Amino acid sequence: MKTPAFLPCTDGARLGLGGAPLGNLFEAMDDAQARAVIDAAWADGCRSFDTAPHYGHGLSERRLGDALRGHPRNTWRLSSKVGRLLTPQAQVPREQHSYVNTLPFIQHWDFSASGVRRSVEDSLQRLGMAQLDAVYIHDIDAATHGPGAASVLRQVLNETLPELTRLKQAGLISHIGLGVNDHQIVEQVLRHADLDVLMLAGRYTLLDQTALPTLMPQLVKRQVALALGGVFNSGILATRVSADRPMTFNYAPAAKAWVDKALGMQAVCDQHGVSLPAAALQFALAHPATQIVMLGVRSAAQWQAARQADREVIPSDFWQQLRHEGLIPAEAPIPGEAA
Repeated sequence: MKTPAFLPCTDGARLGLGGAPLGNLFEAMDDAQARAVIDAAWADGCRSFDTAPHYGHGLSERRLGDALRGHPRNTWRLSSKVGRLLTPQAQVPREQHSYVNTLPFIQHWDFSASGVRRSVEDSLQRLGMAQLDAVYIHDIDAATHGPGAASVLRQVLNETLPELTRLKQAGLISHIGLGVNDHQIVEQVLRHADLDVLMLAGRYTLLDQTALPTLMPQLVKRQVALALGGVFNSGILATRVSADRPMTFNYAPAAKAWVDKALGMQAVCDQHGVSLPAAALQFALAHPATQIVMLGVRSAAQWQAARQADREVIPSDFWQQLRHEGLIPAEAPIPGEAA
C-alpha cells in the first residue's frame, strides 16, 4: 500500500509546518530560534513538514534536516521542491528574493531533467536524508515567468515530470506534484499529466476562492492530495482587520477591495464572537479536497495560536451569515456541513 504524502498531528489535526519562515523570509531568525519552532511543533504532535531550496537558499532545508533526523523516519513526512538550482557565491546580497541573511548561494531557474535530478540530490544532501516524501515543481505560473511561461510549461511536461517519475521509481521520492500560487497552471498541467499531490497557496481561502469552481472538484475526482498554504493570504486574515493600518495580501499591500471584504468578515466575526484566524483556518480545512494545511510560523507561540484556532468552536450561524451576506460562495463547503 502506498504511503501517504502527509501525516496529521498525533491528535488528528490536519496541520503541518511550512518552512519559508525557517529560511528567514522577510526577517531573520537564528539557528536556535528556528530549532525551537520545529521542536515545539514536533512536541505538539506535528508530523508533516515542507521546505524548498528557495527558502533562504538552502537554509530552511538545513534547519529542518538537522531537527528531524533524530526522529524515526517512518513517523514523519517531508516535502521539498524543484525548479531553482543554487550556485555557491562568496559575496551575496543581504536580501535575496525576500529572504534575508541567506546561505552563500545564488539561484537560477532550471526545469531540465538534469537540473531536476541535481536539485533533488542537492536537497537530500542539505537535509542529510535519503528520501523525500513529496517533491513539488515550484512556481511555474505566468505571473512568475511572464512571456516565458509557455516554454516553462512545455519543459515541465516533457522533462521535469518524466525525470521526477524516474526518481520516484528509483526510490528517492514518493509523491510528485506542483507547488504554486496559481490555480490555472494546475489545471493546464492536469490536462496532460497526473499528479499525486498539490501544494496550493492563497487560492482557496476564506477571502479568495478562485480555485473553487474548476480546480477543487478536479482534485477530489482525481484523488490529488491537496496541501493548502497561505490560508491567511500572507497576513490579512492572520489578525484583526483594520482600515487604519496597512494590510498584506499575497505578499503585497492589500488592495481596497480585499480590505473591504475582510472588514465585512471581521464584522460578522465580532457579531458571533469568532476570531478571524479561526474562521480562515477552519474554512480551508472544510473542503473535501484539503488533506492538510501547512502553516508558516516564526515562534512556538504562533504555532500554538494556530492550534487554538483549529480547536475554536464556531457556531453554524456564523457560516450561514457569511453566505447570506455574499462573503463566501453558497457552493463553498463549510465546517459541519455534509459534503
